[in-house]
Amino acid sequence: MRKWMRFTSPLIITFILLSFAFMPKEVKVPEALKVTEPTEVLFPKDRTVFSTAIVAPPFLGSSYIGFKEALAFKESQGNYFSINTLGYLGKYQFGIGTLQLMGVYDATSFLNDPALQEHVFQTNIARNKWILRRDIARFEGKRIKGIEVTESGMLAAAHLAGAGNVKKYLRSYGQYDVKDAYGTSIAKYMTKFSGYDVSNVSPKRNPKVSKI
Repeated sequence: MRKWMRFTSPLIITFILLSFAFMPKEVKVPEALKVTEPTEVLFPKDRTVFSTAIVAPPFLGSSYIGFKEALAFKESQGNYFSINTLGYLGKYQFGIGTLQLMGVYDATSFLNDPALQEHVFQTNIARNKWILRRDIARFEGKRIKGIEVTESGMLAAAHLAGAGNVKKYLRSYGQYDVKDAYGTSIAKYMTKFSGYDVSNVSPKRNPKVSKI
């Protein structure tokens, strides 16, 4: 027994000393870093989410196709079958009144026919370009309240608020600036859709959609 005690005692003493050596020392936390009250949790409210569900607008440059696809993305994220809370329809969000003006009277058929929607868009752009032809010649390249006036900006704004309201905006030099029901103004569309090449759109007086 004594031999066993003589053999194990140094090991026990060594273990005890080592355990004291590895005990954490008390660290004094500065007052400025102490948490004295609950803090706001930032996750997930302010997190950045990377998901395949996030949709990005197509990048097609400054061509006419780039113009109409960017406009469609702003209107409906490019969804042919979209209906907004105000009843505007399709990829480019046309109202019933505008469709009838284009010669389209069946809203259900329009909503389910992507080719017809593209045809209506092209027809409406040609009509708006005819209405704004003198204003395009007069104002293009000028600045109104810091915004450069471009042909594509005018046509996009006409899609938003009507060509007549764009005329009033231009001729009042920005004093008359209407907004849609969601708060988007003519000036915002003039800025957002500035600089696209829409020269291939031919102005047409009172065009109608022909059968496809």
